[in-house]
Amino acid sequence: MIESSTQSDVESGIEPDTKDWTWVLREPCPECGFVAAGLDRADLGRLLRDDAVGWATVLRQPGVSQRPDPATWSPLEYACHVRDVHRIFGERLALMLDQDEPTFANWDQDVTAVEDRYDLQDPAVVGPELVAAAEAIAAQYDALVDAPEETWARRGLRDNGSEFTVDSIARYHLHDVLHHSHDVRRTAGRATVSAYDGNAVDYSEATWELNDEVRAELDWLAGVVGPGGAVLEIGSAGGRDAIALEERGLTVRRTDVTPAFVELMRSRGYDAELLDPLTDDLGGPYDGVWASACLLHVERTDLPIVLRRLAEATRPGGSLGLSLKEGDGEEWSVHGTVQAPRKFTYWREAPLRALLAEAGWVVRDVVHGVGLRGQTWLAVRASRSTA
Repeated sequence: MIESSTQSDVESGIEPDTKDWTWVLREPCPECGFVAAGLDRADLGRLLRDDAVGWATVLRQPGVSQRPDPATWSPLEYACHVRDVHRIFGERLALMLDQDEPTFANWDQDVTAVEDRYDLQDPAVVGPELVAAAEAIAAQYDALVDAPEETWARRGLRDNGSEFTVDSIARYHLHDVLHHSHDVRRTAGRATVSAYDGNAVDYSEATWELNDEVRAELDWLAGVVGPGGAVLEIGSAGGRDAIALEERGLTVRRTDVTPAFVELMRSRGYDAELLDPLTDDLGGPYDGVWASACLLHVERTDLPIVLRRLAEATRPGGSLGLSLKEGDGEEWSVHGTVQAPRKFTYWREAPLRALLAEAGWVVRDVVHGVGLRGQTWLAVRASRSTA
């Protein structure tokens, strides 16, 4: 995403990226959801550091040097690229602050990947190098938080004449690395499951108490489904919500994609199943689906499939209770009830409503709430279309 390639990358089998990605400064990225205009510059350092920790976690997963297909980089190769992007942008930022309208030397990312043998580098080395490179440029951005606007307006030029300011290159840089986290979303998903796998008991205990907002959504679902109704729960975790739904007269099929959560529920005396709503047989038809604070780990391009599959497993007129974090783009988090890195996908109400409608749901209401740490949430109340 840095520069257009000057030669074909025959040796690697990768089609060179010749697109001009500067359009992401003007409009949202439809793939990763990044919105440049929505970025608070004070968050740059934190977002880059958190993303780097996520990459280090990805590189500890098995099979990271394997390409998903011959024409797509492996997670390792993407990580090498992200490391070098941080270094290049650090150099360019320093030039823009030190010189008036410097012209950047061309950097051919595809040639670099071949010459530096990204495919043969050691993940155990690349991870710390990426974190260090991200820290260096994050510190540079941190130092500019209180800088005057004329500093953020300083300009730099590519050798093709296109122009960046300090402000626009920072936004462009952040999109570049976050987008590549999206590119390795399958491996990132496995890393997120591993994070919960290693912290299942602690997570369950830390989140066991129901707050008023979740209780209200449980009451709503129980009311519209009715006594004895069958509910499919996605992301049951430790089983807290399933117990609450059963206390309200419903029957619940407990499922989770994380093995440790399934074992935890079984150890507490409940039937529970390992189930991935993206790929596994969902059964049904159900009277309702409950998916609280779990589909926020589903990648943006996968959520339409999951919502459609849930609709297909629900009887016409059946109900859906769903909650997601509100926001733009995607983000690795090392905060909250699980300290190990987890990947989150954020949504805004309008595109989420459109997605639900396309998947066969009729949205009855979207409730906006605020979580324990100030994060805003979207709680969706929907019903299966009868058309």
